[in-house]
Amino acid sequence: MERKSGVLMHVSSLFGKYSTGSFGKEAKYFVDFLADCGFSYWQVLPFCMTDEYNSPYKSYSSFSGNPYFVDLPTLCEKGLLTPEELKAAEQSSPYLCEFDRLQEERFELLKAASARVRNKAPIKTFIENSPYLSAFCRFMALREANGGTPWQTWTVETPDESILFAWQFIQYEFFTQWQEIRSYANAKGIKLIGDIPIYVALDSADVWSAPDQFQLDKKQNPTHVAGVSPDYFSADGQLWGNPLYNWKAMKQDGYRWWCDRIRHMATMFDTVRIDHFRAFASYWSIPASSETAKAGKWIKGPGLPFIKAIKAAAGKTEIIAEDLGDITPDVYKLVQDSGFPGMKVFQFGFLSDDNSTHLPHNYPANAVAYTGTHDNNTLLGYLWELDDPTRQKMLAYCGHSGDWKNGCESIIRTMFMSHADLVMMPIQDLLGYGCDTRLNTPGKADGNWAYRITKEQLDAIPKARFLELNRMYHR
Repeated sequence: MERKSGVLMHVSSLFGKYSTGSFGKEAKYFVDFLADCGFSYWQVLPFCMTDEYNSPYKSYSSFSGNPYFVDLPTLCEKGLLTPEELKAAEQSSPYLCEFDRLQEERFELLKAASARVRNKAPIKTFIENSPYLSAFCRFMALREANGGTPWQTWTVETPDESILFAWQFIQYEFFTQWQEIRSYANAKGIKLIGDIPIYVALDSADVWSAPDQFQLDKKQNPTHVAGVSPDYFSADGQLWGNPLYNWKAMKQDGYRWWCDRIRHMATMFDTVRIDHFRAFASYWSIPASSETAKAGKWIKGPGLPFIKAIKAAAGKTEIIAEDLGDITPDVYKLVQDSGFPGMKVFQFGFLSDDNSTHLPHNYPANAVAYTGTHDNNTLLGYLWELDDPTRQKMLAYCGHSGDWKNGCESIIRTMFMSHADLVMMPIQDLLGYGCDTRLNTPGKADGNWAYRITKEQLDAIPKARFLELNRMYHR
């Protein structure tokens, strides 16, 4: 990687008028903002559909696009939505994603738009050329036909054609609109970082269409599921519940499903972050009947042969290894052997008194350094919640004196000064916002993923300050 910097902000957090961010003019405005600040990267979270808790890390498909990101004004310009429908879809609040309303209204609105399409040929051709998207659309239509029940219990085998085409239309618009944003960003010198969740949902097109790729029993239910071992943060560990991969079967076909997944991401992004990378070295396997993650055990992952396969599939697209959490020697070795940059998080640097690898003076060049990730508190929120001795130690490390509430600027400057090739900051840290704008709190089911920025807030960020930091530290 080159010595650069960027901003982490999911598309859902973009400002706009229709309950969530989208691939409209607001996305281009944000790209212009990044370029004016001297940033070179925009990182987003997974683009797939979200789960019942609005998390993008558990989806109905690894290959699908979130319908909520389809830009409504663009459809209106095409004559597929009326001005009255557009007006009726306007949000109540600009500060949060209106998930309940989106779940109730958005698909029906997009379905109405799909019914007005006159020339279906480009859409049909697009879907036919993407077997995974074709499977996803059929899965969602069949799920509707079967009353939203899990696919293992389905009895109806023929989907409603209007529902099926609505999903095909949504995916076509999603990827077409995103490619326009990507082209615009690249032309402005902005590269895009996408995100791959390590696991998929049981109730998904991924498992439904390729059950042999997962650890399932004869009734197509998981024998073992994913999670995290007990640690300092959780005595019971974390029981995620996702089906685990059948790595033996995947190896036999050259890890085809994973390679296709990487190639798919490479069509959308310049760089891809793989979540929970440590599972490729060894993963926590929990019996499906267990009530907590404590009953799990470590199982050896697919290792370097798998890494070589996905590296070849990625081509020129760069890969970031999310090597956070319980990192053991085998994980360190796999990351090193892969050549992928790992991740460093400033907030993890002061968890103990040791010489942490997350302290900026220890960052290697081949690393992506974050002030915090989507799972962390904001910098200001983190400073607020620290005990006073640790806070004073942290600020002294960054050469800060005076009111600790102004310490975020010193931390950001320290990150820019670091040796890491790429420095990334959540949009909330550029704004200096507190914990009330935190995007996600792991282990907390409700109240996550809803944060949005307004145009006025974005315009208030001192672009000249970040442009100077990028120039001063040659980013």
